[in-house]
Amino acid sequence: MKVLAVDTSSIVATAAIMDDDRLIGEYILNHKKTHSQKLMPIIKEILHSAELKVSDIDVFAVASGPGSFTGLRIGVATIKGLAHAVNKPVIGISTLDGLAFNLPFCKYLICPIMDAKREQVYNSLYKWIDKTFYIVENYRALSIEQLINELREKNEKVMFTGDGVRVFQDKLVSELGELCEFAPVSCRMQKASSIAELALQKAHRGETESYLTFAPFYLRKSQAEREYEKKCCEEC
Repeated sequence: MKVLAVDTSSIVATAAIMDDDRLIGEYILNHKKTHSQKLMPIIKEILHSAELKVSDIDVFAVASGPGSFTGLRIGVATIKGLAHAVNKPVIGISTLDGLAFNLPFCKYLICPIMDAKREQVYNSLYKWIDKTFYIVENYRALSIEQLINELREKNEKVMFTGDGVRVFQDKLVSELGELCEFAPVSCRMQKASSIAELALQKAHRGETESYLTFAPFYLRKSQAEREYEKKCCEEC
């Protein structure tokens, strides 16, 4: 079963093709958030290099969120369009699941943090137990202070990953000290290969979706929506 996966939830644009237990190819570009210009050429290049056509793909997968609102819409719209063209199913994978899956069999609590601005992060917590991947805390948006307080109470080693590390690393070390570990730089960014592998697991369980109804998972309202609601409240 061949899956084409993309992740455009952050500044990283990445695409991968996986055929069951074989990664055929992966493209990662961590340079400027120009997904509307770069994503389709990346997909075209990886298909061409793999000598595949869109119709050869069995399942289309995408990082469904949380993350950049614009980035998520671009990735989801692209995958839905490709799936529609060849009438194939789609699968959404949480961006946070993908980040944590970059660290297979890690012995520590895995804590992906995506910078959500205004001292907040998108986050969930994971553990590998007997080679199985478990979600310990579900997807949420919370302040970095709230997360630090929660992790301090857990009092166990934590492996941080995601683009929030660059923003909050000094603060985490200052507040949590020896409880902190940080993933290698190459593992902190989104990887479409992780999205592809998680999607294949779901596909083999029959957990696919229709491109007609699939939608991104934003986790919280956009800044424009929040400001509009605030303005409405002030006028009431």
